[in-house]
Amino acid sequence: MARRSAGCSSGLDSAREVVGVSEPVVFISHFGIKEGMLEDLRQLSEEVIDKLREEKARTVLYLAYLDDEGTEVSFLHAFPDAESMDLHFEGVDERVKAAYQYIEPRGWEIYGRPSGAALESMRQAAEGAGVSLTVLPDHLGGFLRLRSD
Repeated sequence: MARRSAGCSSGLDSAREVVGVSEPVVFISHFGIKEGMLEDLRQLSEEVIDKLREEKARTVLYLAYLDDEGTEVSFLHAFPDAESMDLHFEGVDERVKAAYQYIEPRGWEIYGRPSGAALESMRQAAEGAGVSLTVLPDHLGGFLRLRSD
């Protein structure tokens, strides 16, 4: 089944045609760290990373970055397709409940096309938290190199 991206007007339509291949989805979440909670967050992050590595095999990237002051953290997730993102989101309520003891949402970004259910869930979460949700759905191209040899 061929799929074309909407809105390409520069002759890239034929280059963007994807046949039988799902496009990757990248999800980035930004949080403020509650005062005095950085060390607790570090400990929880280690536990979550180990659990996700073991239980979420189709999550191909999960990285966490702190700012210099230790007051903000961002989590980067990458999935080979929308279904993999859905699988990653299974059990998210439990993870969020634990994490929100230490952090508060600042905004979310989605690159690629998540499932309708995932997108709606993120829209509701953003609205409920009063933060932005940025979605850039059209994958122009690129690569992820896991080895440099």
